[in-house]
This record gives sequence, C-alpha cells and structure tokens, in this order.
Amino acid sequence: MHVPSPRHVLAMSLLCATLAACGGSGPPATPSSPQNASASQEAVSRIGDVTIRASAIPTASLGEEVARQYGITRSKDTVMLLVGVRQGEGAQETALPARIVATASDLRGRKHMIDMRELRSGDLLDYVGTVEVSPPDTLRFDVQIVRENGATSQMQFSRDFYPQ
Repeated sequence: MHVPSPRHVLAMSLLCATLAACGGSGPPATPSSPQNASASQEAVSRIGDVTIRASAIPTASLGEEVARQYGITRSKDTVMLLVGVRQGEGAQETALPARIVATASDLRGRKHMIDMRELRSGDLLDYVGTVEVSPPDTLRFDVQIVRENGATSQMQFSRDFYPQ
C-alpha cells in the first residue's frame, strides 16, 4: 500500500485548495471552460530522475489562505508562476534547490521579468513569482532552471488568461 509522505499531503492540500478556489463550491470545472483551463494545466519537464513542474495561475482564483501562505495579493490582473523541482518518484520525491530565472511575453511582444523567490514549507520547496496581465491575453513563459550541481534546464509554455 502506498502511503504519501507529509510533504505530498501538504502539496496535495495546497493544490486542492487552489483548484477548489478555481471551481467554487459547485461541480468541478470542465476542461472546456477557458477560464479554468489555464488555471488547472501544469507544464512538466523530465530530465532523468528530475521532474520540473510549472503552473501559471490567476491570483484572483487563489483561496485567501493559499494567497496568504504564498505572500501574494489576489488580483484579477496578476498571474502567479509556481515552479517546483523534484528528484525521484512518488513518495520518494525530494525537493531540489535551484535558481529560477523566468520571463513572460505577451501577445504584443512585451517581455516581463518575473522575480522568483523561494517558498519553503517543511521539506517542500517551491519557487513563486508574479506577473501582470491584461486579460484576455496569452503569456509565453520562458523558465531557466539552474540546480545546485550546475545542471541547467529550459522550459517554455504558454497559457491563455481571460477576464474573471
């Protein structure tokens, strides 16, 4: 029987709180809903036994407690970029320290640097930053990950944002 570690329970709790805030108290949002589609999608990159996960979420869709934990002000014009670097699989996953450099480009070609900061909760280590958006818009995220051992990874993904 698989028993989740405390950090996985915390990560899942935060994810559930975030997704619950996106969907309200009604039935879960369907993938065809443009407002919630970008909020629930995660970009994933795997290099050997290292997994990098990044998600871009409108801060207005975060629950009050999650926003407070992340030190983020909720706003309809702000997107949170959350990046996690993990080694191993399942219950054996461990958070890896890294330096994250991120930018977001909008449809008008404007490039915005995202100031990423470390966010620790017990053994859980993630990186979080925010960027302004003027919905409706599409942001292309370019993320560079430099791990402590000097290994460098690149990740690119786009997300659509709609007025809420």
